[in-house]
Amino acid sequence: MNRAIGRVAAAVNLLSVVVFALSVLSGCLFVSYLSSIFIALSFLAMMAVFAQKGGVAGSCALGFGGMYALCNGVVYFAQLGAVRRGLSEGAAALLDFQRFGLFFDLDLFGYGLMALATFFAGLTIAPRCGEERWLKGLLLGHGAFALGCFVLPILGAFGPEMEGGAWIGTALLEGWCLYFAPVGVLCWRYFGRRC
Repeated sequence: MNRAIGRVAAAVNLLSVVVFALSVLSGCLFVSYLSSIFIALSFLAMMAVFAQKGGVAGSCALGFGGMYALCNGVVYFAQLGAVRRGLSEGAAALLDFQRFGLFFDLDLFGYGLMALATFFAGLTIAPRCGEERWLKGLLLGHGAFALGCFVLPILGAFGPEMEGGAWIGTALLEGWCLYFAPVGVLCWRYFGRRC
């Protein structure tokens, strides 16, 4: 059962990352927010599989993964619901992800938690082949994103007056997708062998 859950979660995660990348490029916010919810949910299931055999590191991966899924699920669910229906100017400044307000910062905090989860998931892997070394390296390396995700909002690096903010955001998101898509592929293969 763990193998099936892991493989399905990894496949859904990969598909969601690809859909997210395409929707960001096309400017389709509804699809990007919806696919982000599926990234979070499938990621949580992937972390549960790592936790199943991973001891304390696996438990940390699952815990941080759960916090990420909750933070980002709230952000994107709000974008699909309340923000799309319209808000007062004051509420929009806080809740509209596109304005770099409170929910943007919460989203980055969530991605910092995701990065911590991947770091701990990487610690659970004792590689037996090159492919597993790549997976471990990508997961551990993704953990480095945590520092930026936690520090940049605190420093006020993003704001509505930021020149070129949309372009910079798109480039960063596409870069993340290019980094994270192989994680889905390698997890799918890893779960098929190890769980």
